Parts: sequence; structure tokens; C-alpha cells
Amino acid sequence: MTDLSGLIKSYDVRGIVGEQLTTEIAHAIGAAFADAIVRPDGETTVALGHDMRDTGPGLADAFVAGLNDRGVNAIRIGLCSTDGLYHASGALNLPGAMITASHNPAAYNGMKLCRSRARAVGENTGLADVRTLAERYVDEGVPVAEERGTDETQDMLREYGEFLRSLVPLDAIRPLKVVVDAGNAMAGYTVPAVLGTEAGLPELPLDIVPLYFELDGTFPNHEPNPLEEENLRDLQKAVVEHGADLGLAFDGDADRCFVVDERGEVVRASAITALVGLREAAREDGQSTVIHNLISSRAVPELLGEAGITAVRSRVGHSFIKAQMAEHDAIFGGEHSAHFYFRDFFYADSGMLAALHVMAALGQQDGPLSAMLEAYDPYAASGEINSTVTSVPEALARIKGAFGTRDGVVLDEFDGLTVTHWDDEPRWWFNVRPSGTEPLLRLNVEAATVADMEAVRDEALRVIREG
Repeated sequence: MTDLSGLIKSYDVRGIVGEQLTTEIAHAIGAAFADAIVRPDGETTVALGHDMRDTGPGLADAFVAGLNDRGVNAIRIGLCSTDGLYHASGALNLPGAMITASHNPAAYNGMKLCRSRARAVGENTGLADVRTLAERYVDEGVPVAEERGTDETQDMLREYGEFLRSLVPLDAIRPLKVVVDAGNAMAGYTVPAVLGTEAGLPELPLDIVPLYFELDGTFPNHEPNPLEEENLRDLQKAVVEHGADLGLAFDGDADRCFVVDERGEVVRASAITALVGLREAAREDGQSTVIHNLISSRAVPELLGEAGITAVRSRVGHSFIKAQMAEHDAIFGGEHSAHFYFRDFFYADSGMLAALHVMAALGQQDGPLSAMLEAYDPYAASGEINSTVTSVPEALARIKGAFGTRDGVVLDEFDGLTVTHWDDEPRWWFNVRPSGTEPLLRLNVEAATVADMEAVRDEALRVIREG
């Protein structure tokens, strides 16, 4: 019996092409998506796009064949970013499928699936059903409907750019020089269209300095994963060398955006969450809600609360934050991993829309980005540190034993284990979360000072790793 549990995971499909993911399996997943999600929702057509990986077109063909075999139509929008696919799903009011492996190395590919208007499909919202049915179709073959679906193409790039520009206009800002590192990935296609004139849109007051805009799924310059510091070094250097106002780095499918200030310093995603959350809420007449995941800086709920905005904490993961966005009708949501979600963008995430907000805020005042963001990033953070452990439960028990009995410490098991000592000096907190697939614990520490952060970080790592 076929087992696709290593390929079809909690949030998406991701695996090594030719080993875990083949065209036969993509065909089965397309058919399973049609039968488990599309038809039960009363839909008959799916929007589909792919990124710049060499294996994308072949997997897209196989996926469409699976849809068509089950009588479901396909509208292909071709090369696109993941948020470009979400835009198509929202604008056309159709379920969608994006062929991408996001920031993974060249050997990988995968799929992100959504219902109409970009509503998330995760393990608990239909992806498990897709997996079960795809396994059956791999073993037994895909049954062909009496009337096969159609296969059409539609160019959505200009509409995507126009839509984003309508949400955050940049026409009236002061001129900005912006270095953009596309990492040979999809931002090399979308940035010239949205921030430039390649899609026929009017020129903006932006001087774009391109790094690695050539689409190349082998990623010859660096992996398209800006969470890893080494993948930001070229951007940091170029920002300083060009005297740029800021730098932007996008991941492989360009749904995440990372920001570098004029000094070449990386801006924490939490600072962007606070900035954009305040900007989005300022457009509301009444009470606004912003979602942030529990790894976000304490500055996020503090700054939002001071402005009268309701800040709601979410578990880590896009399916959780999207569900919270919908439940609370939140105007915005941000994650520490640089995923930024917008109510006006179908509750979906868009790295490009976050970038537009940063440039709009910077261009509407005269100071440098570092000064503008100083108030949004007052605390010291460790970043995420992974530790391999023999036993996750035993490691978590050691942490509880070492920290849980101290005066002023609060334990919280909302998502992993959060240990907080914030009401008394020294102020600090940390979270440890287990990996869903490996014997790893992921540690994030924040404190009011660098010295306190380093002390707590080192002690927490010692406790985690002593077993």
C-alpha cells in the first residue's frame, strides 16, 4: 500500500522529485483534490500556478490531468508567486493549487492547496482526505469521469500588481533606492511587474537595484531561504555599497519578505508585524484585531494594545493563523517567520504586500528606516535555535523542573512550552516547541536586555541538551 504521509504533510505537499514526488503521484493528488475538496465544495474549476523550478511545468501538467480526469476544469496562470496564486483564487473565486517547494533546495518540489478565495487547506481542513484518496489512486489508478475537464490559460500578473498597488499606493512617497534579492526565484518575476513597469503599470518613485533576478531553480547564488543568515549577506552588503534606503529579500515562492535597513542590519519580522498592524488598523473606523503567533516579540501586543488594538495570540503555522484571522475578522496577522496576512488579501499571506507597507511608511517620512523602526524592536531576541534531543517529553520535563518553580515564572503549554518571567526584573521569556517530524526542540528567547537574553538562552540550552 502506498504511504504518502512523508510527502503530504500538515500544511502542504513537499518532497524530493523523482523519489517522494513523481508525475504519477502528482496526477493522483490532482484527482484527489478534485474529489476531496473541489467537488464537495460545489466547485468545478481550479486555478493553478507554478514557480521557476525546472520540475514545475511537468508536475503542473500531471496535476491538471488528474483534475481533468475527474471532470474538473483548470485555469493555468503559469509562472507566479504563491501570493499570486492566492490572488487568482480570490479574484476568480476559485480553489487553487500552487506547484512550489517554497524555500527548499533545488531537488524538492511540492504543492500548496487552497479552497476558493484562498482559504487554507491543512491536515484538519481536508488535506488528510486528499492524502488518503491520493494513496488509493496511486494503487488503483485514477477513475476517469464521463466528461473530462477543460484546460485553459489566463494571464493574471498585471491584475495581481494592480490589486496590490490599490491596497498600498506608493505614488506619492519620496524617492527610495531599494535593493531586492530575489535569490533566482519568483521575486525576480514579480518585483519588475509590481514595483516596476514590466506588466505595463505606471512607474513608481523607486530605484530598484536587482540581485539575482534571473529565474533559476538550481539557485546558483544561494538557497532561497532568507531565514538563514548566510542567505542575506549579499543583500546586506549591497544595501550599504549602493547607499540604499532599504533592502528586501524574498523566499523561493515570494510569499515571505525579509527587510534590511540602510545600515545593512536585518529587521526582525516582529517589528514589521507591529508596523503593518498599526498601519492597517489606522484605516479602520472601529475596533481592530491583529493576530500574531506566540513566537512574536512582546513588543507586538504591547504596541498594539497601547493603540487600542486587540492583539490575539495564535499557534505557529499558517493554517492556525488563517483560522484565527477568519474567526476574529482580523485586519492583519504576522508571524516571526515573515509570513504576513491581510484581510484585504483574502486573509492570505503576501510578502509583496508587506514590502509595499514598509516602503510606504518609510517614504512618507524623512528619516532612515532604522530610526523609524527603533520603537518597534525594543527587546533582545535569540532567533530560533534547534537542538536534537533523545526524548522530547523528557527535555520538556527538565525545563519545567529547572524553571517552573522560580518566583514570578509562569508556564504556558498553548503551543509547546512557554516560560515567562516578564512582570519582575529581569524580564525575559522563552518558548520551546517540538518539531512535528524530528526529535528536535526549537528554542526562541527574548529579554529586555542582551545580557539577560544571553543568560537565559545559555541556561535553557544547557537544560535542553543535558539529556
